[in-house]
Amino acid sequence: MHDRRFEGNIDRLRAPERVALLEVARVVDLCLYGITVQRTLDVGTGSGIFAEAFAARGLTVAGVDVNPDMLPVALGFVPGGEFHTAPAEALPFDAGTFDLVYLGHVLHETDDPVKALAEARRVATARVAVLEWPYLAEEKGPPLAHRLSPERVAEFAQAAG
Repeated sequence: MHDRRFEGNIDRLRAPERVALLEVARVVDLCLYGITVQRTLDVGTGSGIFAEAFAARGLTVAGVDVNPDMLPVALGFVPGGEFHTAPAEALPFDAGTFDLVYLGHVLHETDDPVKALAEARRVATARVAVLEWPYLAEEKGPPLAHRLSPERVAEFAQAAG
């Protein structure tokens, strides 16, 4: 279960060159484009890089991660955040709790991507946003065997409703 979860160190996750590759501000802009957002859920929050960026926009932020060691780190960067240990497939929130649910570089790590997207849809009122690694064999990020093609993500989304 969750055998592909991140086991590295926080410094590597937050290395400036890695953060630059993530284009955090651009991703947040795209997630928020055209909708009104007050509450955001960051699924697979890790060290809270995206949760921190959403909070910097004045949003109320919550996050979940399967690795409980990540949550105090995320809370350190987002002191007002609400963080829980939970898999993407079983979010500990009521339906419609969040305007935006964000899954950043995490869908490929879930045990059941369709169930993860169905859960995200259940707790979101306006948008579910998914960011995945490009479907290319690259030096950075997970191996190609763990990456999802855009077509596969679309299939999962359609199956999740």
